[in-house]
Amino acid sequence: MTQRNRASGWKHAKLSGHTNEERVKELLDENEEYLAELLARMNRTNDIITGTSIGGLHETNVPGVLGKKTKSKTDLKLFSKDKNTINVSIKKSLGGQVYFVRAGLFIEVYEKQFREKIPADVQRGIELFWASATDALEIIEQYGDKSDKKSYDLQIRHESLNATTLRAYDQNIYNSMLSWFKEHAYELTKLSFTMGAAKDPEEWSEYVWYINLLGENDVDDIFYIEDICNAAKLCADKDTFYGDSNGGTTIQLPFGFVQWHQHQLQFHHSYEKISSLMERKYE
Repeated sequence: MTQRNRASGWKHAKLSGHTNEERVKELLDENEEYLAELLARMNRTNDIITGTSIGGLHETNVPGVLGKKTKSKTDLKLFSKDKNTINVSIKKSLGGQVYFVRAGLFIEVYEKQFREKIPADVQRGIELFWASATDALEIIEQYGDKSDKKSYDLQIRHESLNATTLRAYDQNIYNSMLSWFKEHAYELTKLSFTMGAAKDPEEWSEYVWYINLLGENDVDDIFYIEDICNAAKLCADKDTFYGDSNGGTTIQLPFGFVQWHQHQLQFHHSYEKISSLMERKYE
């Protein structure tokens, strides 16, 4: 088995992702029966598709809510005869990164997209948990559990508090941040899968399609993202909690989890969790 370092692994994943998108486009363009089946699964049987496009290797950035260019959440566009465009996010893997952003930008983007202020104590928690607080190291040194050397050293290296240290430092911030993530499960799901920082709703994805035509896994499921958002809201209280490992370095979410990575918030999606959400929604 070929071993890859993190950088080459990321490059391989990106390139293989584009290859998968190209094969999806070819399948839809060349197989009318498969396209019709897909539209039926999307409850879009009245749409007459006249063409498709993918971003691919030469995808261009789109206007963002903060005035700069940003990545679109849409990988595939289906153009219909009535001038409607169906936007789809394609996932070839059953899990992985779905949204990646620095703490300060996350706060700005969230507040712009939803026109809602994140409370000050929650902002403080986000900054401490995701390496944006200038006093994080001194707080870790004072409140971190030095008896757990691995966990303590990890916090120092990452310059971010884990849940155990955050609770020891300020129980209110610990509780408030978790409550906020629970209460805003709908918006967090929408931000991660549909919007990102893209300003124009025409660039927002309506569907997430788990499909892999490279033989890496056997999956072909498409979900309406609004359904995922609503299901996440219903299940948020039970499914949102601080993770167990390393003193709690993640927040588990209905659709996946969010963790520290390279001093940023890295939201992960999970096909298993989303499939379970859709099943529980109808129980």
